[in-house]
Formats: sequence, structure tokens, C-alpha cells
Amino acid sequence: MKTNPTQPTRRVELGKHIVADPEICHGQPTFKGTRVMVWIVLEQVARGMDWDEIVKEWRGRVPRQAVAEAVRLASEAFKGEGTHQLRVNSRRKLSREPGLAVA
Repeated sequence: MKTNPTQPTRRVELGKHIVADPEICHGQPTFKGTRVMVWIVLEQVARGMDWDEIVKEWRGRVPRQAVAEAVRLASEAFKGEGTHQLRVNSRRKLSREPGLAVA
């Protein structure tokens, strides 16, 4: 993807805990103040990992409220209510785990 050098890239606040910043992880949504990508935590939730275990694994940098916000935003995206709707024909790599895919 080419960027226009005259257009400034902007940080987008997706919620209280989640941000997409072109300067961090190539603009992938991350939890504020971290480089923890939201899709990784969502995969942990999808695998059935307990939210408290997720918080512990990320050493408290991703609190329960942030996990809940990620799940809510993902749900809104599927309902078409979020600010960033899913692209139906986007290319995706399959995750190593059955039933999961990564963007």
C-alpha cells in the first residue's frame, strides 16, 4: 500500500483501550501503551482462554476491561456497527489452529 507523503498519517482511537497508530505495528489495532496486537488477544479468547489468564500472560498490560472492549468491537464489526467494517473478500492467512484465521 502506498502512502501519500503530503497526507499526514493519524492515530485512530478505536476505544478507551484500543488504538490504531501507523507508527505502531504498521497501524494494526493494539492496546494503548503496548505493542500487543488485538487480534492475538481475540484468538486467545476464541481458544477459550480465561480472561484472567490472558491478563496474567500479558503481565497486566492488557486488563480485563481491554479484553472486553476488544470482544465488543469485534462483535460490532460483524454486525456492521463499527467504524471499520469487514471486507468480505479480503485475503487472510489461516491460523495454525483449526477454525481461526488471522488478518
